[in-house]
Amino acid sequence: MHLLRFLFLTVLLLAGPAGLPAQTTATPAMPLGVWSDEHGETQVEFYRCGEQLCGRIVQLLHPTDAEGKPRLDVHNPDPKRRTQPHVGLTIIQDLRFNREDNRWDGGQIYDPDNGRTYSCYVRSVAPDLLEVKGYIGFALVGRAQVWKRVR
Repeated sequence: MHLLRFLFLTVLLLAGPAGLPAQTTATPAMPLGVWSDEHGETQVEFYRCGEQLCGRIVQLLHPTDAEGKPRLDVHNPDPKRRTQPHVGLTIIQDLRFNREDNRWDGGQIYDPDNGRTYSCYVRSVAPDLLEVKGYIGFALVGRAQVWKRVR
């Protein structure tokens, strides 16, 4: 009886991970840091906001308007926020890691150029590249950009 138990345990140990499905419980690292949009016009810093991922504009290629004044959030649906400068504006919020789709999902992205907020997901496509997608309704339809890590 002890021999059979020994053999059974030995087979299980030898089979190890190859014989059993892998179970990953760890959430991958958040893509913290500064990322540039695909046109190099906007830099967004991703930061931790609780257990979630958020992003704020930290630099613009054209930070001022035609009069030389800082670009403001003039299209914001909330009139009280229309005097906020674009730089410093939180444009991505509430992203949580979705293990099933292997992406940061369930959040929103705000476009200060038109004052609209869209559903959003972010996923890593390479160590220094992120796909950022804004959409309405279904993630299959929307606009995606690949952002590059700045720092």
